[in-house]
Amino acid sequence: MSAVQPNASSLGLGQVPLMFVAPRRVFHRIAETGRYGWALGALILVTTLIGWVTMQTGLIDREVNRRTLQALADLEREQIDLLSRSELSERLDRIRKSAEFTKLIVRGSAVVVAPLALIASVALIAAILFAVVALTGNKPDYPTLMAVCVYAAVVDVLAAALRLAMMLYYRTMQVDTSLGLLVPTSEGTQTVKTILSAVDPFRVWFWLLVGLGLVLTGQLSRRAAVITCVLFCLIAVGARMIPTDAGWPSG
Repeated sequence: MSAVQPNASSLGLGQVPLMFVAPRRVFHRIAETGRYGWALGALILVTTLIGWVTMQTGLIDREVNRRTLQALADLEREQIDLLSRSELSERLDRIRKSAEFTKLIVRGSAVVVAPLALIASVALIAAILFAVVALTGNKPDYPTLMAVCVYAAVVDVLAAALRLAMMLYYRTMQVDTSLGLLVPTSEGTQTVKTILSAVDPFRVWFWLLVGLGLVLTGQLSRRAAVITCVLFCLIAVGARMIPTDAGWPSG
């Protein structure tokens, strides 16, 4: 046991920056206190601020407008000989109205849904880890697991801040932090690029921190923590390879 016993107040906002340089110190304190309230509040605040700044840049409206114009052009090109003038006009108006609704949804997602998704994500991961720890025969402690996930999520917020900076620099919302950026786009590299595009270094970093936290807090053995985190990391990579539709306006 350490000669210096940290008290309950020793784990707070001041420990958040240590996750980038000395995560072991933070996890040792988590093992003693299991507190995470101030850190979670800070992450929620920063995530909300990032969403608000994203909304204020006008990039959301710009992206929706770009996709709307593309949808309108596609509809006119493909359906002009198949629809009457009134039917075509009605379809075009429907796309424009859908675009306005999409703007509201995406703005709300940036400011409201993103912080809620952060809370739900760390809570769900902690709950799954609780079950994993119990299955290994150890005694799980949910506050400790939650604290590990919350402090590890610092890298997710850092990734969101980096994406915001890239959006502002390139003036587009189409930014990426995956390893796919390292591979040029060509027919010969399409498969490799698809795989690497699913690998986000920040997500890998997150699971490395979670694994370290599970070991240092005594929730899992080193072997069990490695197997668990590698498995979840692979699941995360696989999920990113599934094509998704952002719900943009279409005909």
